[in-house]
Amino acid sequence: MTGQQAVDLIHQEAWTGRKPGLSRTLELLDKVGNPHKSLKYVHITGTNGKGSTAAMVASALTAAGLKTGLSTSPHLWKFHERFQVDGEPIPDEALGRIAERVIEAGRQMDDPATEFELMTAVGMLWFLEAGCDIVVLEVGLGGRLDSTNVIPAPEVAVITNIGLEHTAELGGTRALIAAEKAGIIKAGCNAILYHQSQEVEEVVAGVCREWNVPLTLTAPEELDVLFDRLEGQTFIYRGRGPYHIPLLGEHQRYNAALALETLWTLRTRGWDISEEAVAQGLSDTVWPARMELVRRSPDIILDGGHNPQCMEALGRALGALYPGKKLIFLTGVLSDKDYHAMMGEILPLAKECFTITPDSERAMSAGALAEYLESRGAKATPCSSTQEGLDRALAAAGPQDVVCACGSLYMIGEVRHLLGLC
Repeated sequence: MTGQQAVDLIHQEAWTGRKPGLSRTLELLDKVGNPHKSLKYVHITGTNGKGSTAAMVASALTAAGLKTGLSTSPHLWKFHERFQVDGEPIPDEALGRIAERVIEAGRQMDDPATEFELMTAVGMLWFLEAGCDIVVLEVGLGGRLDSTNVIPAPEVAVITNIGLEHTAELGGTRALIAAEKAGIIKAGCNAILYHQSQEVEEVVAGVCREWNVPLTLTAPEELDVLFDRLEGQTFIYRGRGPYHIPLLGEHQRYNAALALETLWTLRTRGWDISEEAVAQGLSDTVWPARMELVRRSPDIILDGGHNPQCMEALGRALGALYPGKKLIFLTGVLSDKDYHAMMGEILPLAKECFTITPDSERAMSAGALAEYLESRGAKATPCSSTQEGLDRALAAAGPQDVVCACGSLYMIGEVRHLLGLC
């Protein structure tokens, strides 16, 4: 079985309409030898910043000489990106071979495993086979009932910024969502929490008390910026550093503080992670499509932010990097997202918009999005494809302009491909 054949079969197993829980994942993993029990983890959940934080932590662990697995979702262009070891995606041969074993095991279950449950088992088997010292594991949805939560107590449980998303599954308030996400905290681990609203912090602190787990909050007031330009940003945190990250935007500095707290906590637990490795790892972090500057003259920035909180962060970052400048936007959204709030964050910065229909059954049509943007006073042109949208946006841009593609990860992966980046 090739990797692509495996991916096609995995995608056939929908999760909609299935009862949430961990029993299917546990049964599936048991059928393939319980690989998850032989690995060490940093487990990361939250609404925004999970992937960026995970990428920074994994990069530093690799710089420290540890064989490091990284499991993230969704992928941008190729499924293999979801399972990386020291920055390299799972080879096609390994994906096909391991997925065939997992799919066969899943077929033996009375209640067949879902798509994400199959993915979880594939990742665990690959990380064990690759000999990973530690795995940085991103939660797919929520925390308590997410397939990844079958793992034993992680070294560190990390909770990023929490916003209102997936409210039907997780609850309609930040406190309810926080309770679900805090479900990854287990006795024997340490917990790190992104400093945020009091209601979230109280919920997480309560769970930590219940499990007798030490909790560390990030301290944004102790973050001092030395340099913040298109080349990246450099800062001091809690008097240590300086640290440099190539990721752009104020929000990425706060995610970096979360990564630093995680790495320092791992050190207290006996992991050999030098300060030099921490600094090098942060500086070497690669995390595509998050305020990613990919070309100059005109500047092209790609951002996969797909909810109002992400778009707010994008708007702040663009305003800081290009003060007073109007930008050309290439955008597309899913119809079940709060596109009113999302577009409201970028409309004040818009010189002109080109809209596309993302490759998803849930996509809002390019025409409907353009009509909405026009009703808000923007100049907006619907395009029949991502290629057309990119071509027209670039044709409208002079050397001093800025083109920003944003709104949906389904779209950004294709844009990166069309630009020859993947």
